[in-house]
Amino acid sequence: MQNKFTANLALFITALIWGLSFVAQRAGMEYIGPFTFNAVRTLLGGLSLIPVILFVKITRVDTRTKAVKHKQHINLERAGIACGLALFIAMTIQQYCMQYVGAGKSGFITALYIVFVPILAVLYGEKLQFKIIISVFLALTGMYVLCCKESINFSRYDLLLLVSAFFYAVHIMVVKYYSEIVNPIKASCAQFFVVSFLSALPMFMFETPSISSLIACKIPLLYAGILTCGVAYTLQIYGQKYTLPVIASLIFSTEAVFAVLGGIVILGETVTVRELTGCILIISAVTIANVKSKVPE
Repeated sequence: MQNKFTANLALFITALIWGLSFVAQRAGMEYIGPFTFNAVRTLLGGLSLIPVILFVKITRVDTRTKAVKHKQHINLERAGIACGLALFIAMTIQQYCMQYVGAGKSGFITALYIVFVPILAVLYGEKLQFKIIISVFLALTGMYVLCCKESINFSRYDLLLLVSAFFYAVHIMVVKYYSEIVNPIKASCAQFFVVSFLSALPMFMFETPSISSLIACKIPLLYAGILTCGVAYTLQIYGQKYTLPVIASLIFSTEAVFAVLGGIVILGETVTVRELTGCILIISAVTIANVKSKVPE
C-alpha cells in the first residue's frame, strides 16, 4: 500500500512538471530548432543524473556478484535503447509539430496515449476493469473540453501528433516492463543519452545550432532538461514499478490540469467554466481509477 501511494505521488509530481514544461517547450522554439532543443535538453537530463548515480555508488556497499552485475548491465543497456528509441520518436514528432499546431489541439491529440495504453495493455494480456474504461472515457472527454476551444480539422501535422501519442503509449509500456528489473535513475540516464545521440544526428543535418542561440534559450533548456527530463522521467520509471500502465497514463493526464493551474498561479490567467469542467472530469477519472474495487482484480 505504501509503495503504491509513493508511486502514485511520484507520477503526480511527474505530471505537474510536465504540465508546467509546455511553456518552456514553446518558448524554446523561438531560439532553436526542434532537434537541437531535444538533443540539448536530454543531454542535460542525462548529465544531471550522473552526480546522483555517483553519490549512490560511493555511499552504498555493493554486494552484487559479477554474474548479477553483468545481467543487470545487459538489462540496463536494453532498457536505455528501448525506452530511448520510443521516447525519441514521440518527443521529436511532438516538438516538430508544435511549430505548426496550436497548443490546445496538440495537447489534446498527444493525450490520446490515454486510449492507446489500454489497447496495448489488452494486447499484452492485461484485463481491464469496467471502472478503467469509464475513467479513460472521462479523461479523454476532459482533455477535449479543456484543450479544444474550437472544432478539430485534422491536418498532416495532427496525424503526426497521433503517431507521437502512440509512441508515448509505447514508452509507458516499455518503462513498465523495465522498471521492475533495472535501477530507475540509471535507466533514465541511459534513455536520455540515447535520445540525445539520436537527436544530434538530424540536428547537424537539418539545423544550424549556435552557442549564442543556446545561451538565449538557456532558461527553457534548463527547465526542460533538468526538471522535465532529469527529475520527471526518472520519477516516471520509479512510479510505474508499482502502478499499472493504464493507471499511470490516467495520472499523466492531470498534466493538462497542472498546466491550467500553472497559468493561473504563474501568469495570472483566469479559468473559464469550460476549463474548470475539463479539470473536474480529468480529476474524476483518476479518482475513479484509483478507488479500490470490491471485486478481486
